[in-house]
Amino acid sequence: MSQQSPLGKPVNRVDGRLKVTGAAGYASDHHPDRLAHGYLVLSTVGRGSIRSMDTAAAQRSAGVLAVYTPLNPLKLFNQGGGLFGPNWVPLQDTEVRHHGQIVGLVVAETFEQARDAAALVRVAYDARTPVASFEDNIPNAAVPEPFFFGPAIQDYLADGVASIDDALAAAEVTVSGSYRQPIKLHNPMEPHSTVAVWRDGHVTVYSGTQAPVGHVQDIARCVGVDQARVRVVSPYVGGGFGNKAMTWGHTLLTVAAARALDRPVSTVLTREQMFTVTGHRSAVAQTVALGATRDGVLIAVKHDAYSSASTSGAMFPWGPHTTTLPLYRSENIHIGQRAVTLDIPTSTIMRAPNEEPGAFAIESAMDELAARLRMDPVELRMKNGTTVVPGNGHPWSSKHLDECYRVGARRFGWSRRNPVPGKVTSPDREWLIGMGMATAIYPAARFPSQVKIRLQADGTAGVSTAGADLGTGLWTVLAQLGADALGIPMDRIRPDIGDSALPNNTGAVSSASTAGAASALRLAAESVKRALIQLAVENPRSPFHGMNPQDVRYADGALTAAARRVSFGDLLEATGSAAVEATEGVGFGGDRQGFEFASFGAHFCEVRVNRWTGETRVSRFTTVVDAGKIINPKTARSQIIGGVIFGIGQALSEGIQVEPATGRFANANFAEYLVPVNADVPPMDVQFVQHPDTAFNSEGVRGIGELGTVGAAAAIANAVYNATGRRIRDLPITPDKLL
Repeated sequence: MSQQSPLGKPVNRVDGRLKVTGAAGYASDHHPDRLAHGYLVLSTVGRGSIRSMDTAAAQRSAGVLAVYTPLNPLKLFNQGGGLFGPNWVPLQDTEVRHHGQIVGLVVAETFEQARDAAALVRVAYDARTPVASFEDNIPNAAVPEPFFFGPAIQDYLADGVASIDDALAAAEVTVSGSYRQPIKLHNPMEPHSTVAVWRDGHVTVYSGTQAPVGHVQDIARCVGVDQARVRVVSPYVGGGFGNKAMTWGHTLLTVAAARALDRPVSTVLTREQMFTVTGHRSAVAQTVALGATRDGVLIAVKHDAYSSASTSGAMFPWGPHTTTLPLYRSENIHIGQRAVTLDIPTSTIMRAPNEEPGAFAIESAMDELAARLRMDPVELRMKNGTTVVPGNGHPWSSKHLDECYRVGARRFGWSRRNPVPGKVTSPDREWLIGMGMATAIYPAARFPSQVKIRLQADGTAGVSTAGADLGTGLWTVLAQLGADALGIPMDRIRPDIGDSALPNNTGAVSSASTAGAASALRLAAESVKRALIQLAVENPRSPFHGMNPQDVRYADGALTAAARRVSFGDLLEATGSAAVEATEGVGFGGDRQGFEFASFGAHFCEVRVNRWTGETRVSRFTTVVDAGKIINPKTARSQIIGGVIFGIGQALSEGIQVEPATGRFANANFAEYLVPVNADVPPMDVQFVQHPDTAFNSEGVRGIGELGTVGAAAAIANAVYNATGRRIRDLPITPDKLL
């Protein structure tokens, strides 16, 4: 009887029970013998240099083993890097680049002793006034060098059109607006933590990282050892959203301190420390101007963005390039990106790093145009969707966005929307009710990935890769893909991830884990089947010995030939073999060239705004997704819901307040930086239109982890407009902006 494939089934997470019972071991759960504890000392000025540091009281404090500072440093090497993280390593100079920078590490016998001693360190600074105001420095913005997305300024103009402004001037209908959002923080549930253990010149690092192999490379380079001497273990990651994809200073210091003290060291960041030590999403100011015919055909699109960057690291959003350019067709398009460099903590990648802010601007502007035209916002988008991408002319490998619009509108009840703002209220007239929608897009990526499959004599199969699972479901996806490829039940698959010693994997970044793992696993499965057949015909103890390999077939976990059927476990046991294995890998990009690859979605949202207090509640949300074949609808739905919740925070509550005079993050705590909680999350309807994208990879799967947040805030803002008639272009949408 053929084994039924688990692909496409709503399978429970294979790591779920471990996590909910506390049995899953996160980084700081490792407690080797003689473990010491580190605690960071952070700067209290926004720019300047350290004149002196008084560490005498800290060194005398109970249990203290060492106090490291720029005046008594741990030796580290700054060997490049800085693309997505800091462009410097801590304690190697006395310069202060931002408020909350690492300026010391205290190591003691216990966490509490290290924390208390760190409070005794006194630092004298030669302070200078930081450049910290984003708004004030927008006029000083610079055009950055070309990045992944090409030149920062790009124009695509019809013949005879001199400029985008001329094209806008010729349009029958135009709208324009400025859209802003503040700095946003990742705030994963698991704090950043590192445990480093040296033995015989080799170090094992337990760290909640999205990219174990990249972590190895950074640690080896900065600590000054060969990569073969570094192993990173990270099987479970309690969220990351991008800021656990790179190596931060506390990890480097912990590894170096463990070597210097010749004993294991653990450093766990506090929630407040994470606000300045482990990166953030930039503040973004955008202007969008749209020109169209009276029947809604776009003839001019102009989208410029200004993103805050940091002197400590220069990753910032490029929203126009990754949202407006691929989403909407027009004869004339201008996109521009500029950077405002400030003396603030490092800006870095964060879930949908470019697309989240970019979509808020363009999707709000499209709603404004629809209102001006008195056209349905869904109809306007369907009329102007792209079939090829400007610039390279590549068609989409698979795009079913219009189906997302139609399915979403039907499921949500979009036809009941009153297009006139402020006309729908609750029965007691206490709440104004509105509906909004927006589009989601996220590029489909695949990075170098290897997977090893090991068929074992006990009838189980190991499936391993060095990738990580930060809640995105890789543990479960590997088990499902392995069971399908080998034709055996899922409970006989033994997935193994989160260890740099396993086959190479770029990591859990850019919604690319499943695409890479699926492609490599399928290749590895075919290779291991060939290896098993070769063993079967060559080993004298095999019942298939001497047969032609072409006559032996693998199916459902067994070899068959000449009326014989032997499971791979029985075959391995009969031949005295512990296992047979194969490792295969894939590289960058999709399987077929000449296409553009992306996932798409449509959000539909209902909000209620209290007419007296301005309080906004999201009351319903529907999202329909086109992301190729869905391996596990249950975990995929969870990913989309998580992304939408991210968007609720972007729209209604989240944002860092930077003190312009000091560069201090004034609300760097959970009392004042407000993330969505259960009470903020409405009933959510998530649907997938499943069209396998086999041009992208053999399994037809694309990434979804970041897609859900793209456009969610715009859908909420558009619904707020429909409810109140007030167009809020400056996030978050707080009550004061609606009164």
